[in-house]
Amino acid sequence: MRLSVLDQSPVSAGGAPADAVSETVQLARAAERLGYHRFWVAEHHGSAGLAGTVPEILVARIASATTSMRVGSGGVMLSHYSPYKVAETFRMLETLFPGRIDLGIGRAAGADPLTALALRNGAEPLRPERFPDQVADLIGFLSGKLDAAHPFAGLSTMPSGAGVPEIWLLGSSDQSAQLAAFMGLAFSFAQFINEGGEGVMEAYRQCFRSSPHCRTASGSVAVFVICADSESEALRLEASRNLWRLRSRQEGELPPYPSVADALSYAYAEADRVQIERSRRRNVVGAPEQIKARLNEIANAYGVDELVIVTICHDFGARLRSYELLAQAFQITKQTDRGEGP
Repeated sequence: MRLSVLDQSPVSAGGAPADAVSETVQLARAAERLGYHRFWVAEHHGSAGLAGTVPEILVARIASATTSMRVGSGGVMLSHYSPYKVAETFRMLETLFPGRIDLGIGRAAGADPLTALALRNGAEPLRPERFPDQVADLIGFLSGKLDAAHPFAGLSTMPSGAGVPEIWLLGSSDQSAQLAAFMGLAFSFAQFINEGGEGVMEAYRQCFRSSPHCRTASGSVAVFVICADSESEALRLEASRNLWRLRSRQEGELPPYPSVADALSYAYAEADRVQIERSRRRNVVGAPEQIKARLNEIANAYGVDELVIVTICHDFGARLRSYELLAQAFQITKQTDRGEGP
């Protein structure tokens, strides 16, 4: 089993966004030491609770702070940007850190409507049906193989070279999975956002068409995990996540992560508790052996051999400890063959 990391640079209540970014880099260093296969950083805008706005810059910082682990975006929200610019950005990253860069692409806005408008400099939003064209253009620019009839045929992306980043489509529904299968790309399902994607992953495998980018179907599942030395401690830490999700839904934005003390003392209405129990089904929380058993079940159900772990706690030490315990449970530090990717 491969274990990887998706980090969202969470801002803890009472902390600063700069602290969150620093902790992401610290976590990446630890993840490489612990044996995690890849480390992805997310893209969110206009949020007080998640500080990762520019994954390509964080990718460069993390890749320079590590030596062998794959590093990438989880993901770039392509609908906001020019595929040509994204292609050149990740070509530069691949040139600087050859053989280590992943380009994960997402469909979601990752921002509120006003922020999304600012990202597009006031331009009209692209229609959802244009997203496949954007992905196709991105692949063409990266590979230098745009169709001769394309209006930008003949353009080169710099720095040129043989190496290209691994391209992943990310999603929490069947749309990105279908596109990944059709275009021959790797696909990662966000189970921490939407459970029940086993059928989506199976359809991806069944419909997959081999391509120069990915010879065989390659899938992973992103799961929210809190692992602690005891189940009771893990459940205590989870209280922050529960209150954060509740406030996010109620306030319509992503606030800083509350402390465990604030979460435990919060006056929850009965409707709040019902909502929390519903969202908790997506969490994997407990002691190491409990976590290992549950993650193996998820991997088997999805038919994947890689899980991308999302862990957020108010306290960075607890977050780091969770990844340490998970690495020990799966004994990933003993693995020497880290594979070549899709």
